[in-house]
Amino acid sequence: MKQIHVGLLGCGTVGTGVARLLINNRDLLRARVGADLNLKRVADIDTETDRGVAFDPGVLVSDAGQVLNDPEIQIVVEMIGGEGIAKEFIHQAIQKGKHVVTANKALLAGKGNELIRAARKAGVELAYEASVGGCMPIIKTLRESLVGNRIHAMTGILNGTCNYILTKITDEGSAFESALAEAQAEGFAEADPTLDVEGYDTAHKLAIINALAYGMEINLSDIYVEGITGITPEDIDFAREFRYKVKLLAIGKDKGDRVEARVHPTMIRDSNPLFNVGENLNAVTISADAVGEMMLYGYGAGMMPTGSAVVGDIVDIARNILTGAGSRLPLLSYQPDAIRKIPVMPVEEIETNYYFRFAAADRPGVLSTIAGILGKFGISIASVHQKGRKIDGAVPIVMLTHRAREADVNKALAEINGLEAVSETPVLIRIEDENSD
Repeated sequence: MKQIHVGLLGCGTVGTGVARLLINNRDLLRARVGADLNLKRVADIDTETDRGVAFDPGVLVSDAGQVLNDPEIQIVVEMIGGEGIAKEFIHQAIQKGKHVVTANKALLAGKGNELIRAARKAGVELAYEASVGGCMPIIKTLRESLVGNRIHAMTGILNGTCNYILTKITDEGSAFESALAEAQAEGFAEADPTLDVEGYDTAHKLAIINALAYGMEINLSDIYVEGITGITPEDIDFAREFRYKVKLLAIGKDKGDRVEARVHPTMIRDSNPLFNVGENLNAVTISADAVGEMMLYGYGAGMMPTGSAVVGDIVDIARNILTGAGSRLPLLSYQPDAIRKIPVMPVEEIETNYYFRFAAADRPGVLSTIAGILGKFGISIASVHQKGRKIDGAVPIVMLTHRAREADVNKALAEINGLEAVSETPVLIRIEDENSD
């Protein structure tokens, strides 16, 4: 039986999961692939920590060159992360004619166009299923299962840390800081959670799947990004009264000559399939012309779920090696000459529904003044709730709007914020529901 040698760069959490699957399930993989997938070398700066994996002698080394320069290794798996040495190692592997598997969404979102061009030129595969959604096969779905569909829109919960925090605030009334601390204690959040809670990790993933869905170059820089640090239990309580939950969503929509691409906290109604996706789970809904509406759901991170997606990519490449079917699938789903630089719609031009919360003085005329300013900018109010509970002499006024333009909303809120009767900066949360499109 043919043997296909694999080299692994980085043996942290996910790298350990990949190694565990390749070693523990070696017989299963052999039966399914028709070849022996041999983890020949694993390179990591830490060769002393016990990872609970039965490496053969000499497999775990500290020198990445023993992976990159080994002529027998055909598939290199990059699990280092970051945009520094990982990029250099991927380029070296490609230049040496080796296929590459990575889960590095930050690198792909920032430098993916460059890496894909290099892989195309060298005639090797660059596989990255695990970069978006962990074990949830969103990339394979877009590249293969939905190849005959025009994708109208994608809406996803793509960061388990944020989803866990928002679930804790919603279900238990936790403050953001305590929910984050619990997420860190459970291992769902990094010591520095900035990439997660500020929305950047989700934006990396949206940039990748937008490219696959819409035939565009990967474009991270133009995606509007807003995190969850400003979300309060008070707003989540109001959302519940309106049968909404707050989720950090990645939203990508086909707008013809442009693409709508944004990441921000969003209210969704209880009829939305994402409504009950809780804890650290991920999910994405896809709207397409042939299949209609569909949803993928699963763990978006973790040693074994992400490792499973990486091994799936290794197997795909191994099967291509066995059949001589190299470059069978375009790396960005579309043929290279069909990929365009499609502009991303500025967030000021989007139109959706909105939730506003104002802290206003409890006296006659304030509500009508606020409503008048909104009306001046063409913003129609769907409902108003003025609560009696005072905070520092102010009462919260909550409004839901009909569909409005973001630029008009920003102008109206700026004017309202200047009112003497309004004591805090108004809160804005966008709403996605059946009336948003």
